[in-house]
Amino acid sequence: MAQRQETLGNRLDDAARAGWLYYVAGNNQEEIARKLGVSRQTAQRLVSLSVSEGLIKVRLDHPIGRCMELAEKLRSRYALDFTEVVPSDPGSSSTVLGLAQAAAAEIERRLRGDQPIVLGLGTGRTLKAAIEQLTPMEASQHKIVSLTGNIAPDGSAAFYNVIFSMADAVKARSFPMPLPVIASSATEREMLHRQPMVRDTLALAAKADVTFLGLGDLGPEAPLYLDGFISEPELRQLQKAGAVGEVLGWAFDANGKLIEGLTNERVASAPLPSRETSLVVAIAMGEKKLPGIKAALSRRLVNGLLTDEATAEGLLAGN
Repeated sequence: MAQRQETLGNRLDDAARAGWLYYVAGNNQEEIARKLGVSRQTAQRLVSLSVSEGLIKVRLDHPIGRCMELAEKLRSRYALDFTEVVPSDPGSSSTVLGLAQAAAAEIERRLRGDQPIVLGLGTGRTLKAAIEQLTPMEASQHKIVSLTGNIAPDGSAAFYNVIFSMADAVKARSFPMPLPVIASSATEREMLHRQPMVRDTLALAAKADVTFLGLGDLGPEAPLYLDGFISEPELRQLQKAGAVGEVLGWAFDANGKLIEGLTNERVASAPLPSRETSLVVAIAMGEKKLPGIKAALSRRLVNGLLTDEATAEGLLAGN
């Protein structure tokens, strides 16, 4: 019998089969090797390939006592309506490891409900990674609305705006915000916000039942700066004014108070939905984000948090 020619497609097919046999069917590597007609070493490599290529998405469903304890302490300390803490990996400085999967699971849980909801979306690297983890589904009963503009300063699509990626994964009505992330002037922002299409999208954003958003720091590597939405002099002005973080482009200080003037007068994003009548969840972790996360929680800019162990411990340290 002619031997099958080895191709990348064939190898990924074999990796998918090996991953399914291991993670879903519960076969050990010897059983996988026998069923696929390969060596045990090849079976092991195929299982590893299924994970590295994203063919298998592994989620930890067993509640970890330490994480649950930290989540409860955060809920009590900051009067939060939702908290989830995922394990930290001491050997990794990744800003998405574990957190993206947990965020994807929570978003999916909301979208699998039969009762129609309006789900608001912010922007950010971890949120984008979470959307990429979503399982394709039919969710036509829901509406998904972006709270931020989707146009970068050069006229291109903003890379970390996730509404379009979401539309690919979830069959729900999606409402992008047809605006620049930051307008060229306060006058331009007001003019844009008066457009009927934009006015309707802003009104829908205000009705969001649950919102998921990222939280950016305003240090030397601030996402707003790195992604070209604000200049270096503008970043320095915000830092001089005491800004420690931003949500949806809105910069705030260590007390969680929005900075007056500066770039905030040009941010085209929708205002944050009511934290009294809806859930606004920040997805954020990392030492450099600690001041911003703490300020946002203390001022109740958000009333939900998805983070990791190390960040949770930092938020609970001291008074």
